[in-house]
Amino acid sequence: MTERHSILSGSTFEEQIAYARAVVDGDWVHVSGTTGFDYTTMMISEDVVEQAEQCLRNIEAALTEATCTIAGVVRVRYRHPDRADSERYWPVLRRAFGEVPPAATMLVCGLADLRMQFEIEVYARRITVYPSEPDIVRGGGVWGPGAACPEREAGRA
Repeated sequence: MTERHSILSGSTFEEQIAYARAVVDGDWVHVSGTTGFDYTTMMISEDVVEQAEQCLRNIEAALTEATCTIAGVVRVRYRHPDRADSERYWPVLRRAFGEVPPAATMLVCGLADLRMQFEIEVYARRITVYPSEPDIVRGGGVWGPGAACPEREAGRA
C-alpha cells in the first residue's frame, strides 16, 4: 500500500476551506496553490516579487516536510491577476527552477483575496536513493551518464 498523508502549514485558509498545503502519496508530493502569505503571521506583502519569493519559501517548507526538494518539482502552475507584472518576478522563478526546469503553465486569473498577486502550485517527486547503490538516484533528478538503472534494466522505467 502506498504511503499517503497530508501536510498542513498552519494557514487559516486550510482550516476555513478544508484543504492541505500538500499531500504526499508514495513518492509524489502534490502542493496546493500557494500564495505569498507568511503563514505564521498571516501577513502578505504588497509587492509581487516579495509575494513570489514568499510563495517559494512556503512551498519549500512543505516539500522539506515531505522529504522532497525544489529539484524534485516536475510540474508547476503559476496564477496571477496582472499580466503587466509578469516579467518582474521571472528572475525569482529562474533562481528556484533554473537548474532543473519543470513543465509549466502560467495563467492570468483572479485570486481568492485581492491582496494576492501570485499563486504557485507544484507537483514533485521525492528522490529515492537505492540502498545497495548509493550513487543511483530516482525521481526528481536526471540519470547520470553511464549510471546503472535497476528499474530501466528490469523494463520498469
